[in-house]
Amino acid sequence: MTTSAFRTEGPLSSVPADDSGTGTTPCPPAHRFPTLTTTVPMEFVHRAAVAEVMLTDWRRRGDTHFEVTAQWPRGHSFYSPIGAHHDPLLAAETIRQAGSLLAHTEFGVPLGHQFLMWDLQYAVEPEHLLIGGTPASLDIDVVCSDVKRRGGSLTGLRYSAVIRREGHVAATGTASYTCVPPAVYRRLRTGRGLQDGRPRIPLGPPVPPRSVGRVSPRDVVLSPTGEPGRWQLRTDDRHHVLFDHPVDHVPGMALIESARQAAAVVLGDSALLPMAITSHFTRYAELNAPCLVEATVLSATEAGAGRRGVRVTGHQEGEPVFTSTVTSPPRSL
Repeated sequence: MTTSAFRTEGPLSSVPADDSGTGTTPCPPAHRFPTLTTTVPMEFVHRAAVAEVMLTDWRRRGDTHFEVTAQWPRGHSFYSPIGAHHDPLLAAETIRQAGSLLAHTEFGVPLGHQFLMWDLQYAVEPEHLLIGGTPASLDIDVVCSDVKRRGGSLTGLRYSAVIRREGHVAATGTASYTCVPPAVYRRLRTGRGLQDGRPRIPLGPPVPPRSVGRVSPRDVVLSPTGEPGRWQLRTDDRHHVLFDHPVDHVPGMALIESARQAAAVVLGDSALLPMAITSHFTRYAELNAPCLVEATVLSATEAGAGRRGVRVTGHQEGEPVFTSTVTSPPRSL
């Protein structure tokens, strides 16, 4: 499958054909549509559904400094509101999308290259995540560092993001990734994952949805093991958001969601507001091997003053897959 995308710099318009018989179409003045907003092409942020694209535009401010704009809906089919707040994991997904967008549009990474996310961290200011009367319009400052190239092609970078809403800092975050051409990725994955001949892991039963702040069982990513603080990762590759398109491993956002749900269970807080999550990924979580998710409540000293903290780890076949630290307020806001 091939795909292409383009960006139009001027305003778009839908002007009816001229009926005067001159054979010409009038061109409206440029100021007729001064502020038109749309999403960026979904291919640039590795989404198959336009509805899952958070970003609306971008602009270069320097060699490694960019401005990105985004919008969060008041309601989302998966990242649904938590009380009066937007789901903070929207910040994580927005930060992830910003890195992908800039790689393709500003650093020349061709579509079809694979991105390997090594870490992703976000922290939010809850007072600026309150849901208003319209979708949240966001301005994001992105600064890239540790830009690595080989033969003129980008191979990886780290970036930081500051998300502002009406001039106020709503969230901050960082992430890093490497990107590889399709041929290299195929070599990396030869004999691994679905290519090793083993079938996918059957979908296990969910923990009670309301215990992890969910309504539908299909949105639950943990299966009980019978041991407190331990679950098997539940990977439903038919999920319309976490598995937006076919992949050969468990996406990073699904692992972050498992950390959020594990924290909700061990803290006994189904309305948990994850103010911050710091995640590090060490290897792919495969679809055809059990992944054990474990959660430990942190001490007050480890969590920080006035906060609760949970450390969540994922292991597969005895090897670490990811580590996440989830921080929340002392009680649901």
